Amino acid sequence: MILHVRFLLPPVHEAALPALLAVAEDVSPVVQALPPDAALVDVRGAERYFGRDAAGLAALLRVRLLAHCGVDSVIGAGPTPMIARMAAREAAPGTTRVVTEEDTAGFLADKPVAALGGVGPAAARTLCSYGLDSAGRVAAAPLAVVQRLLGVRAGREVWERARGIDRTAVVPDALSRSMAAERAFGIDELDPDRQRRALLSLAGELGARMRGERQVCRSLALTVRCADRSAVTRTRTLREPTAHSPSLVTAAYAMHESLGLQRARVRAVSLRAEGLGPAERAARQLSFDPSDERARRLEAAADRARARFGPGAVTRGALAA
Repeated sequence: MILHVRFLLPPVHEAALPALLAVAEDVSPVVQALPPDAALVDVRGAERYFGRDAAGLAALLRVRLLAHCGVDSVIGAGPTPMIARMAAREAAPGTTRVVTEEDTAGFLADKPVAALGGVGPAAARTLCSYGLDSAGRVAAAPLAVVQRLLGVRAGREVWERARGIDRTAVVPDALSRSMAAERAFGIDELDPDRQRRALLSLAGELGARMRGERQVCRSLALTVRCADRSAVTRTRTLREPTAHSPSLVTAAYAMHESLGLQRARVRAVSLRAEGLGPAERAARQLSFDPSDERARRLEAAADRARARFGPGAVTRGALAA
């Protein structure tokens, strides 16, 4: 069985995800992070080890999350990641919704076709226009009909998912795939310069942490949470894998500008470095710009000073005030 765990995190605590994943790994080593607030846990091996079924392991995990991190959760359990994810959507806070393999057909029968994993708005409109508006109706239709509507490959995938067949696996990437940092404002912030200052601090923090662990990231995600509790996220793939703070700052500023938040009251901002990998395996484009090489040498010297005298030993002038 697979557990889909959604952590009920406060709005500005995305950075708590690594600690929560560590608790999940104590139950099963096969844990896949789903930033910013969820994870997949394959408990098929843990069921025999703990002598509990999926519901019992979900209860154990919830208690440990509350005891160690003070965070409640919503858990869906199913034979595949897709079924577990769909079950979690129906679970109330602090509960577990279990769908067994025998219950899968009945569970899916009345679900809208758009609820199936991998079915986008265009595919859903096409299927609905031919009366295939539920998973049960798609499952009952001949495979050739669905393939004629959606194409050979996409049609087979949707037809199989309507029957509860999901060939995706839980990939235990856990903590190594992302790293997050957040800043909450004392009052709802309207000033874009103060928001950019927070991004400058976040990018510097992420860069220092990655360099300290000898890692680089391939993309950067910005999440802005507003006073009305809404949130908007932008993701940007970097030109090359990097942990160089100026490159992270440039990407963060560009994403922030693209949001057009001139009049938005911002409550918090967060940055997440995604696609982490070892720095020694990353290729870097050679630069003939002496200022870039000088900036990297200064950055390395600042990292050594922080390692010796503490994280506040060296800071940017814009953040010193």
